[in-house]
Formats: sequence, C-alpha cells, structure tokens
Amino acid sequence: MLTDAGVRAAKPKERAYKLTDGGGLVLFVAPTGSKLWRMRYTFGGKEKLLSFGPYPQVSLAQARDERDGAKKLLRAGKDPAVEKKINHANVGDESGTFEAIAREWHARNVPIWTEQHAGNVIDSLAAYVFPALGKLPINEITAPMVLRVLREIEARPAIETARRVRQRVSAVFVYAIALGIGENDPAAIVRGAMAPMVKGRQPAVTDLAEAREVLARVEAIPAHPTTKLANRLLALTVVRPGELRAARWVEFEGLDGPEPLWRVPAERMKMKREHLVPLSHQAVAVLATVRPLTGRCPLVFPSTRHAHHPMSENAIGYLLNRAGYHSRHVPHGWRATFSSVMNEHHRADRHVIDLMLAHAPQDKTEAAYNRALHMVRRRELAQAWADILLEGAAELSEVVEGRRR
Repeated sequence: MLTDAGVRAAKPKERAYKLTDGGGLVLFVAPTGSKLWRMRYTFGGKEKLLSFGPYPQVSLAQARDERDGAKKLLRAGKDPAVEKKINHANVGDESGTFEAIAREWHARNVPIWTEQHAGNVIDSLAAYVFPALGKLPINEITAPMVLRVLREIEARPAIETARRVRQRVSAVFVYAIALGIGENDPAAIVRGAMAPMVKGRQPAVTDLAEAREVLARVEAIPAHPTTKLANRLLALTVVRPGELRAARWVEFEGLDGPEPLWRVPAERMKMKREHLVPLSHQAVAVLATVRPLTGRCPLVFPSTRHAHHPMSENAIGYLLNRAGYHSRHVPHGWRATFSSVMNEHHRADRHVIDLMLAHAPQDKTEAAYNRALHMVRRRELAQAWADILLEGAAELSEVVEGRRR
C-alpha cells in the first residue's frame, strides 16, 4: 500500500517505473518526473488502461476513490473508460455534439417526412439517445456506447424500437460524415450484435371470448385512463396504432348525428389514401369520454409530457404487456382479431372487411371492386363488431375512475 509520503518522495529514474497500490491502482513515474495515476482492468476479455490524472493534482485518496468507483462500474457490467467519456466529455462547444448534429439532420428531413414520422424520430432520439450520448462530441462516440443504449431499449422489451433507433442514429453519423465532421458510423458496426428480430405475424388473440378478456384485464389494471381509452378505441376502429396515436379532433365528423365518421388523412395512411372509418355508438362514447381529458389539445391522445406530441408509440403495448399479454397480443393485433372474428361471422363480407382494414387490394379485380365505399355495410359491420366485442365490458365511467399507475 502506498502512503502520501512515499508518493511525494518518488523520484524519476532513467526508465519509467510503477509504484503499486491495492486493487490495481498504480502510480506511473516518468523519467521527466511527472506522476500519473493509472488502473489496469479487464473488460470483455480485453485488458484496458484507465487514467485518473496527475499527482499532486489528484491525491492518493482521490485516486483510490476513482479506483473504487471504477470497480463498482465493473461489477455493474459497465466499462469505466466508456463511462468516463460519457460523464466527462468536453462540451464547451456544442456544435459538434451528437445532439446538435442530430437536430440539424432532423430539421433537414422534416420537409420530406410526414408530421407524425418527424415527431416519432425526434421523440425517440430525445427519449433514448440524447440522455446518454447527446452531449458527447460525435467522434468520441464508440460502438460499445451505442450498443449499450440499444440494449437498454431491447431490455424494456422493445426490440423493434431498438432497431428503428439504431437506423436513426446511423443516419445521423452518415450525415456527419457527409459534412466532413464525422469519421465513422459506430451504429452500423453494432447491427450484428443486436437482439434478433423474429419476423412473422403480429401476436394477436383471434377468439372473441379471449378478445373480451383482453379488454377486461387491460381496463382493470392501474393505468392512465387515456391509455385505456386509446386501447378500447383502437379495438373498436381497428385502425393501425400509428393512425390512432396521431388522431386529431378535427378529423372526426358528425359525432352528434346518425352517421359519425373519422376521416384519416392520406398522409398518415400506409397506402397514402384517405381512409374513412364509420364509428359505432360505442366508439363515439369513447371519444365523448376522452374529450374532457384532452379536448383542449389538437390531438385526441397526446403525450402526458408534451401535449403537442402524440402518445408514445409504446404506451398501449406496455399496457397490454402489464396485463399479461406480452408476445400474445399487441396493439396491431386488434386488426387480426377483428378480421378473424368478423370473417367467421360474416363470410360474404370479406371484401368489405378488407376495405374497413384499409388493406391493399390483391388484384385488379378487387381494386375495381373496392372503388365503391360500401359505407352503409361498413357502418353496419362496425356496429356489429362493437356490440359483440363489448358484451359484458366495463362501463366507461369505471375505466376513467379506476386506479392510475
């Protein structure tokens, strides 16, 4: 063990040498007389070197504190060198930081993106990436730093979100390289180290009794009422989750009349065609219940943190997960539920059911057939679906007054 007196008395020699303290801490004495605190450690099967600063600016006690902190990080599975870069990066000039360049890249692309996609992109970076990497100079960000951020997203679990975030982070690095600022794209390197994405159909319950149970369990757990109401409206209208999250009050017509309608703009639709959604009286009731909660906002389901942003793309999914449906039923799964149940009950209406789901026509014959809107039959089927799905369901007042998380 070193002492203050021993460190102070250490003299330079013809060759550099080390004085060893406990726990891997050493004092490196150079021939010039300079003294530097260092620590050797192993991470990921590789030996690495960490510097704590020169003596006497960093005392023996301070060096030991730094060593203990590094060992704590190692026990937590973190690389002390990476953490040091993140926590002590020089941010005096923020023009070259990841966040500054990412926001510039985002602003350049906003004109060619839909409003919803542009919001999703910047929200995901702000939520997942900027807290860890935003203040770092872009060329100080390494592949292990990026991978750690992505694995935290995967652990939520949100594997698909992690992959989208990786693509966006990679695009920022490529943009920086094109500007002559960036040197490499560490987000491209980590692609092969991410959790595999199992492709296939979205998990969904396809039995009517099970669908009713999903609603009952979701609406019984503690959660924000707007999230529960969003899930119920999604189940009733069977639009894609992104179309629901970005819904605006101005898109709804005739809610007090006999033929209420939701007109989803073409720019939010997968097929880039306006989609008309006839509303059951139960769907209208959900909207009437939501209005006192969010009616002052342009969005029907705004973020609880930022009223001008849509609800998080993961909000309904997390709600279903907490109700016990992880890998069994996802928000997009309501479309499969509707299709399975209604095609079984109304076999002659296959084309109309597909039209209600805004599916792309399979051939030219179907395309011609689907030019007709069939609004009368679509309205009848929407009401029939709502009637059978919500049989025995909780009253909306119970959903709103239930425990919040």
